[in-house]
Amino acid sequence: MTELIKEKIQHAVEILKEKNIDMWMTFVRESGNMKDPMMDMIVGTNCTWQTAYIITKHGDTIAILGSLDVANMKSKGTYKEVIGYLKGIREDLVKTIERINPNKIAINYSFNNNLADGLSHGMYLQLTEHLKGTPYIERLISSEEIVASLRGHKSNTELALMKEAIKITLELFKKVTGFIKPGVSEKQVAGFLLDEVKKLNLETAWEVEHCPAVFTGPETAGAHAGPTDRLVQPRHVLNIDFGVKYKEYCSDLQRTWYILHEGETEAPPEVQKGFGVIVEAIKKSADAIRPGKQGCEIDDIARNYIIQNGYEEYPHGLGHQIGRKAHDGGGLLAPRWERYGNIPFIPIEKGQVYTIEPRLTIKDYGIATIEEMVYVKEDGVEFLSEPQKEIYLI
Repeated sequence: MTELIKEKIQHAVEILKEKNIDMWMTFVRESGNMKDPMMDMIVGTNCTWQTAYIITKHGDTIAILGSLDVANMKSKGTYKEVIGYLKGIREDLVKTIERINPNKIAINYSFNNNLADGLSHGMYLQLTEHLKGTPYIERLISSEEIVASLRGHKSNTELALMKEAIKITLELFKKVTGFIKPGVSEKQVAGFLLDEVKKLNLETAWEVEHCPAVFTGPETAGAHAGPTDRLVQPRHVLNIDFGVKYKEYCSDLQRTWYILHEGETEAPPEVQKGFGVIVEAIKKSADAIRPGKQGCEIDDIARNYIIQNGYEEYPHGLGHQIGRKAHDGGGLLAPRWERYGNIPFIPIEKGQVYTIEPRLTIKDYGIATIEEMVYVKEDGVEFLSEPQKEIYLI
């Protein structure tokens, strides 16, 4: 992980050059209690007292931290210059900034991206107090563009880890197919998958309360809800939203099953139609993804196709970036809704990984949804997960 952190720091330097931002400073304290979302990616350890992790467009990496944290920081080897202070950070912080003399200082707050918003209000007030009387207090900007680009772009190392997480998830979907049957509950299906994750000594990609999320039949709780005591029954459409974390990198996939009634050998026409619309919506939107396109343009394609086929629009965005977190990066494939702010308009970039996850309700049967993961290339996308093309039959 140390080598991966160094790799991401070097990429951060390139982003700073590209965006002409002189300095990126992540200002934190007591990170064991409240960790900035970027620390695992660009630091690799915790701190106790007020600490500034500084990266410049010239390649400087400087950590200014409490004296008792110095030995630990030096042992990580991720920052070239480690400055320890005894009584307070202000003197060393101001001297270091004056030495660099940046025109722009990106700090860890953001209106739009929670992963760039680790600076608490109290720490912001302390930082501005430290910089009072200097010209640098007027040069503070948000680090959200840096964070979005750094987290969004996947190196070959990161991509390999994500592919392994996807492979494991797909194998577990195959295993749970043998467990699903009429009479088992959503909680039992989820428990089966959690037991398999435990056997592999892995973690789920998000909170176990709703990873996996399991929905069977009509009138399910819907997205982001945990499994219930609802029993699997014949003529139910069942779907599972699930992912694992492998060496800090996540998968996030969804698959859909149909529970055959006695005498049935295939799903009813209305179920096949709904499932087929989802498959085609994913294909159409994936075919349109290119660097430079806005996320809302891609969401339009899947959303309009589903509506044109007689279904209500899905109540969420089409897809999100994924990496060290299940919801990662900056941009979304999302509609132009107030709740998403400016995020749907952020251009897609080469090297990002997105999910594509439309859904629709099949009346009297349940929710059909598939979630795939794609890697953005110069001329389109590569599916990292083998797409589900046929509904799984139980």
